[in-house]
Amino acid sequence: MNFRELGIKEDILNILNKNGITTPTPIQEESVIPIKNGQDIIAQAQTGTGKTLAFLLPIFENISKDINSTQVLILSPTRELAIQITEEATKLNEAKNINILAAYGGKDIGSQINKLKKNIHLIIATPGRLLDHLDRGTIDLSKIKTFVLDEADQMLLMGFKNEVEAILSKTSNKRQTLCFSATMNSQVKKLAYRYMTDPMEISIKKAEVTLDSIKQEVVETTDRWKQDALFKVLNEDNPFMAIIFCRTKRRVDALEEAMAKNGYNCAKLHSDIQQSKRERIMKSFRNADIQYLIATDVASRGLDISGVDNIYNYDIPETAADYVHRIGRTGRAGKGGYTCMFIDPKNIKTLNEIEETIKFEIPRREI
Repeated sequence: MNFRELGIKEDILNILNKNGITTPTPIQEESVIPIKNGQDIIAQAQTGTGKTLAFLLPIFENISKDINSTQVLILSPTRELAIQITEEATKLNEAKNINILAAYGGKDIGSQINKLKKNIHLIIATPGRLLDHLDRGTIDLSKIKTFVLDEADQMLLMGFKNEVEAILSKTSNKRQTLCFSATMNSQVKKLAYRYMTDPMEISIKKAEVTLDSIKQEVVETTDRWKQDALFKVLNEDNPFMAIIFCRTKRRVDALEEAMAKNGYNCAKLHSDIQQSKRERIMKSFRNADIQYLIATDVASRGLDISGVDNIYNYDIPETAADYVHRIGRTGRAGKGGYTCMFIDPKNIKTLNEIEETIKFEIPRREI
């Protein structure tokens, strides 16, 4: 199946081709036509399966520049994911030239309010900032045709259930509702079914496939020699782009300082860094101007960055699920990837739990 068979018109096809996207992923194949037809959908699909385009493509096919009201709301749990969705939407907007507002914390609310004086067709928002606008009366959701809840499981995990319900109460009962989630637990289903009409369920299993396409290794070291071990591995591998995960902001700061001192082209990313600077860092990393991004788990979910060959777990993740989320930044769209984790003796129990969960004994790497 190709995008033309999914009913995607020539102007958007040209943009997809320009960005090297020629074949739909399974989630796109199953979602695009039902969404175009106005069907409510609950879709289970992990980051990296192409889910953002799965809802953006039919939204852009259906949205009308001539209607002077907000037609689509996309709600995201984090600023990072909202930024990523906005970037994808901006690319597609070459074909439509609609007005898009990204409303998330860390961005000047005054400039958002000024932009709202124009007619906004599509809003991409985080719950807190959107509710701020609703309280001020600067956003009207009464005429939206389509509501997208992205990363619904994360939204509930982060305690946004009441906010989501408050936002939905401001929308029309006739809207189309799309719920995308990496996991489909009873909480997510309960929330989704409460606000949906006869939803179609779509499930794309990906975790096993992702891990199959990623070469995994472990380096046994001690905390004292971990930095030396990492530098040896980086010098041997010299990846085009890589993310290095640390457990805490302090560890990120220390490692970034040491790497910069040793001449590595690197930048750090964690929640203490000002939002505007984080956006600049992510843009530079996506453009491959930065080789190594050193990050806490703030970057391990919801970010889809093409070109990341390698993931280095400088600190072992707390859980097996965190490990899968972290290493899922590589091996995208069926391509191969590589991940290396540095452990000291006190990490053996957590390593055993990870190996048990993924049903794979991770080979040791000698350096």
